[in-house]
Parts: sequence; structure tokens; C-alpha cells
Amino acid sequence: MDKKYGVYICTGCGIGEAMDVDTLTEAAEENSVQSCQTSSFLCGKEGVEMIKKDIEEEGINTLIIAACSSRVNYDVFNFGSDKIVERANIREQVAWVHEPDAEDAVDEEEDHTGRHAADVIHMAYAKVKASQPVEPYVVEDVSKAILVVGAGMAGITAALEAGKAGYKTVLVEREDEIGGWLNKLYKVTPLNAPYTELENPDVEAKAKELEENPNVTVYTSAKIKKIAGAPGMFDATIDAGGSEVAERVGSIILATGSKPIEAKNLTHLGYGNYKNVVTHAELEEMAKNGKIVRPSDGQEAKKIAFIQCAGSRDAERLAYCSHACCIESMKQAAYVSELNADAMTYVFYKDIRTSGTYEHFYKKIQETGAVFIKGDITSINEDGDGTLTLESEDVLLGGKAGIDGVDLIVLATGMAPTTAFGQEVELEVGDDEAAAASEEEEQATPDTIIASDILNLEYRQGPELPTLKYGFPDSHFICFPYETRRTGIFATGTVRAPMDMAKAVTDATGAALKAIQCVEATANGAAIHPRSGDLSYPEFNLNRCTQCKRCTEECPFGAINEDEKTNPVPNPTRCRRCGTCMGACPERIVSFKNYSVPMIGNMIKGIEMPEEDEEMPRILIFACENDAVPALDMAGINRLKYNPWVRIIPVRCLGSLNLVWIADAMSEGYDGVMLLGCKHGDDYQCHFMKGSELAEIRLSKVSETLDRLGLESERVKAVEVNIMDYMNLPKMLDDFAEELDELGPNPMKDF
Repeated sequence: MDKKYGVYICTGCGIGEAMDVDTLTEAAEENSVQSCQTSSFLCGKEGVEMIKKDIEEEGINTLIIAACSSRVNYDVFNFGSDKIVERANIREQVAWVHEPDAEDAVDEEEDHTGRHAADVIHMAYAKVKASQPVEPYVVEDVSKAILVVGAGMAGITAALEAGKAGYKTVLVEREDEIGGWLNKLYKVTPLNAPYTELENPDVEAKAKELEENPNVTVYTSAKIKKIAGAPGMFDATIDAGGSEVAERVGSIILATGSKPIEAKNLTHLGYGNYKNVVTHAELEEMAKNGKIVRPSDGQEAKKIAFIQCAGSRDAERLAYCSHACCIESMKQAAYVSELNADAMTYVFYKDIRTSGTYEHFYKKIQETGAVFIKGDITSINEDGDGTLTLESEDVLLGGKAGIDGVDLIVLATGMAPTTAFGQEVELEVGDDEAAAASEEEEQATPDTIIASDILNLEYRQGPELPTLKYGFPDSHFICFPYETRRTGIFATGTVRAPMDMAKAVTDATGAALKAIQCVEATANGAAIHPRSGDLSYPEFNLNRCTQCKRCTEECPFGAINEDEKTNPVPNPTRCRRCGTCMGACPERIVSFKNYSVPMIGNMIKGIEMPEEDEEMPRILIFACENDAVPALDMAGINRLKYNPWVRIIPVRCLGSLNLVWIADAMSEGYDGVMLLGCKHGDDYQCHFMKGSELAEIRLSKVSETLDRLGLESERVKAVEVNIMDYMNLPKMLDDFAEELDELGPNPMKDF
């Protein structure tokens, strides 16, 4: 590409008042640009037209927009994929966080805020100089069909919504009929206004709707034998009643639901000790048979107690709330009144959780005469006639609450996702999938692994979805609901998160939309979350590959396989463009057209480094674009001031950090390097799963290297931040600057 450079500087939003714009113009012209122009309202109509005129008349095709953050006005400064556009943030990260003449310099008349902004422009120029226009990855024979695994309420809803949107949909159900848990229910909780009346499961109507939709194909008595490929080109082999069927699909929705947790650990609540203590599921079966009775003698139960959170919200059993238990108990309390008007019901609870419209149903159940008692059960005993006596705390009224003569106790046992239930699956010794999966899953015997046997993916990382500690297959539950850690595979319903029936319906609709977005993005060669729409993808210079397998092992999304010689085999449509493979590669053979190791290296070297006697240290910040950059921007929006020594380079993910960047920074004379990345773990997650965690592991190796070179390891520091830490960022940066001040200048500064 024959590049013609243009730099466009905005002087509005306080930028012109904070610095001498002539300093910025001079900085731009030092880089041999063909055009450098300023505007007091660059994102306005006149400013954009000025840029477009340069593009049309001067042939400008490589643009630096020195103005606001790239997180705003991205549509305004989109001039087509054949143009290279780099946003140099001199508003939120310079003008709004530094006072003019902020640095304590020898020359008090020098415009130091302008000098900072000039450095930002120099770094932007270094980046665009090495960039090339991105070219989307084109999938041959791309499929926009959607595979839905599991035909319960969530799976049926997802299949219908995708089919009604005009997408071919394949629905696979292991049982011989659709419906899943619905087939075991007497009634379902209210799904429609006024949200006070129970409804019929009406599986037959749903089956008819599926049958009448020409876009939906249903396989029952079927299971997934294997799934190979990647988004846009998944090849699913389905075992349907003993015969194999092949389906090519573009994305997958996992809707296999959940299972009630085993009640055998609830002996402290009488289960297994007393016949008249049952679970939710067992009572549901009674109601479906038309009569609620005592299991001990078959007599009709007239006095029934429901115990909520039976084993749930309990660190020793099920640590979380299953969300649906409260509303299910109320539904069953309504059964009792419906089937026997003289029956009495009691509900013992920790907290009643009936969110949203279910509050209407909760109110109705209270009005029907059900008695609610807040407090933990302290004892359960059986009397001689088979009835039970309960004692509990009474938090609201104080003291104890005691009830005797109870015919039936019903335990709300909670649910766990089907992905949490593993079984032994035999795989041949030496099989790549078995070897890789055994690293993530518990090893059973030399030729078996523990797996869920749901999707049977042909991924070297294992046949099933990676899960968090409770078995849910999340990717990033805070920012990306539905997404799993395998690109193009989305979870919905109770396999994704604890939820009630109404939430499962809306959840499945959302999952269908995400699956549709995925196939459309893949067909256009674009990435999905979190770099939605990104057309770049990693390219591998295999001539220099040493087969170290770092990229294949560290890729969080299974986007890189290996051939028989252990060379990396990339799957671009699985890739989420985080650059973790680029950071992992010691030979630096992985790069993107607009993001590479040499490119960032040139940005590091692009600033004007002060001499040691100028007493103006420099701190390099590698800031993750997902949380750290937004936090820095929010600090600017709130006009929070922080140390002017910092120079910020946004990175796609700290997982893309290549250790050579640290060496470059130290040799260039930076006094310190700080890595700002996402918090990682189950409670808050890195947007690319393991990026910030991997960066910290790599940083430990950097520390050893710096110590050997005689440089203090304290000069390089990693800090976890989330977007709401913007209030704390100034102190983090100022504290680090003080630590570096005590260490003194980088000894390599003047070399």
C-alpha cells in the first residue's frame, strides 16, 4: 500500500486551552505527513468534511485522528476498511488529566502537556506506519444454520426464535420426545399477564409449532456424536435413533438445562430418614398423578411444609441460589390448595426471591393462606403416626416456631447445570483430544477422561466446554452473557445460569440473537465479542516456527490446532483477536496487519525521551482496552488528575504482551512499566479469559531477567483493575511514580 498520511487535530473540548496546538502540528510534521489540519469541532460536519476532502483530493489513506478516545465517535471517523485510521487520545488521557506545564522541568516556558500530546501523536504515527489495511477471512461454503442442543423450554424457544427469524435451525434432543423437564411438570409458573395464574406445560402445542416451521428440523432420541470445525463451518455428526446424520451449521446453542442436586446429603432435614420427606421433583410427580399423598401410607397429605434452600446457599453442598426454588415452592403450594381446599401449607425460608413479575404470584399465594416463616430449621422429628414435627428460628417475630402433625415435608433442593455432571468417556491412548482434555479434566484411567459427553468437540483442548467452579460454561458472565469459552457456541437456560421458567424463555431468545449475530459476523469475516466487528486475524510465519506449542496451549478459545509435526494450524473463525498467541510466541512469528510485536515496539520507541538531567521520568503503561482503557477514560471524563510522566499504549489484552516489549522499554530509557489488566478469576473475569493471568505469569519471568541485568524488578509492575476503579487509578499511578522516584532514573536512560 502506497501510504499518504494525514493528521487531524481537534482543538475543541478544552484541548486547545490545555496545550499549544502549534506543538502538536510541529510533532505531526516531523513525521513527513502529507496533510496536517486542525479543527475546533473535528467530529462535527465541517470537521468530517475536511477529512473527506483530503481523502478524495489528496489521496490520504492513512489517518491519525488526534482528538477524543477511540471509544467514542468510532462511527464518525470510519472512512472504510481500505483506510487506516488510528485514534490518538489527547483529550481524556492528556488534556483532561494534566494541567498545562504539569511537569517540573528546567524550562518553565515549555508546553509540557503539549509535549505529552505530541508523544501520543508520534506513537500513533509509529503504529500506522507499520499497519496495513485489514482483509477479512473469507469462509468457503459458510453456513448460517444454527444447531440447538437440548429441547426443553430454553431449547425449544431458541429454535423457534431462530427459525422465525429465517435461519435454518437443527434441534437435537436425547429423549424420545421434546419438552425435557416440562414433561415432568403438572403446571408451570405464570408466564403471561397478570402473572398470577398457573399455566399448562402444553408441550404438544410447542411440538406442533416446531413442526409447522419449515426452517426447523427436529431430531429426537438423538445425541451429538461429534462436532468438528469452527464458526460458520461446524460439521456436526448426529446419532439419531441409530443412524448418523451430518449437519453443517454456523453456530451452536447449548440448552441442555440442569438437574436437581442429589438429596442424599440432606439427612439433617430428614431426607432418607423419614419417608414423608420428599423433594420438589417428587412432589411434582404426585401432583401430575392427581393427588398429593404421604409416601409412608398413601394417605392424602393435608398439612405440608416447604423448606427452602435445602442444601442451597450452603458452602458444603450447593453454594449458590438456584433462583427458581422459591417460585416453584409457591407453585406447588398452589397445587395443594387446588387439589385439597382444606389443606394447610407452611413455607420456611431464608429469603424469598421472586423477582420481577413473579412478585404478583407471591402476593396471591400469601392471600390464599400459606404461612411464611423466616428462619433456619433447627430440628425435624417423626411422631408415632408418621407425622412430622418441625422447629425453626423465627427471625421476624423472634424466638422459635414449632409445627407438629405435618404430613409432608418438601425440600427445595436446587439445581446444577448438566455440564457439571461428568462421566467416564473412553478415548484412545495418545489421541490429541484425550491428551489435551486430561490436562483440564480429572484423569480417570490412562485411557479415559471425565467429560460431560454433550457436544463431543474435536478440539485439542478437550471434547466439552470449559467450566467455572460450579460447572457453568461461562466466557465472561458480567459483560458477555450466553458466550462460552468456545467461539460460536452459546449457552442458554439453566445450563448457563440459575434461572426460573420465565427468565429461561427470554434468555433463550437472547441466545438465538447471539447465534444469529455470530453467523452473520463470520460470513463477513468479522470477530464477535469483545472485539465485535474486527476484521483482522492472526497470521503465522511458519518458516520460523520452532514447534514450541506455546500458542496452541495458551490460546484461551481453542482457535489453534496442531498438525502431525506440531505446527500451529489456526482456525480464524474461532479466533477472538485477543493476540494471546502473539504474546506467547518467543519467535514472534504471529502478527495482525494492524497489531504486531514490532509495531508496538516502534510505538515504545516513538516518544521523545528526556535526558536524565531533565528530571522528567517516563512511565510506560500497557493498558488493556477492555477495562483499563475505559477506566483511564473515565478518570479523564471526571477530570481526575494524575502523574504527567505516564505514556499509555492500549493493548488488545494483556495476554498479547510479548516480553520483548519490556526489554524495549527498559533499553529505551523508561523508568518503569506498569501493566493494567482485567481482574481475573471466577468472581470477575478477564474478557479474554486468561489474558491478565498469563501476563502476570510472564511478568514473573521478566522480574528474574531484570534482576540479572542489575535493574530493579520493582520497575515493572502488574495491577488488576476493573472499569469502576477509575477513582483509584490516579493514586495507583502516583504511588508507582513515587516508588520509581525512590529508585532513581533508569541506568540505561542515556545509552
